[in-house]
Amino acid sequence: QVQLVESGGGLVLPGGSLRLSCAASGFAFDTYGMTWARQAPGSGLEWVSSIDSSGSITYYADSVKGRFTISRDNTKSTLFLHMNKLKPGDTAAYYCYKAKLPLTEPRSMAAGLYDHWGQGTQVAVSS
Repeated sequence: QVQLVESGGGLVLPGGSLRLSCAASGFAFDTYGMTWARQAPGSGLEWVSSIDSSGSITYYADSVKGRFTISRDNTKSTLFLHMNKLKPGDTAAYYCYKAKLPLTEPRSMAAGLYDHWGQGTQVAVSS
């Protein structure tokens, strides 16, 4: 069955960096777009970034543009989120989502766009 397992979260100082990974299995990873979303304590789910199936098209939320980079390794069925210049406002649980199509609609976490997601990895940015 489809599995998405996030890792790489942790506690980091403001200005620091982290690399999140999402290991995918149970489906043809190179056929589907993928998305990172996050949920801060007491807040709703926020779309962060999306990438198409080939890795050539990427989208970013304005709040992370220039600081975060989404990428994928289709040979290893793994999605990444490189996060630099982290801010306290980036504190959240981060989730990877599998889109239903090779290129998903950016800036949307509408239920109809995704069919699987992981359990999340926690990122805390604090001094």
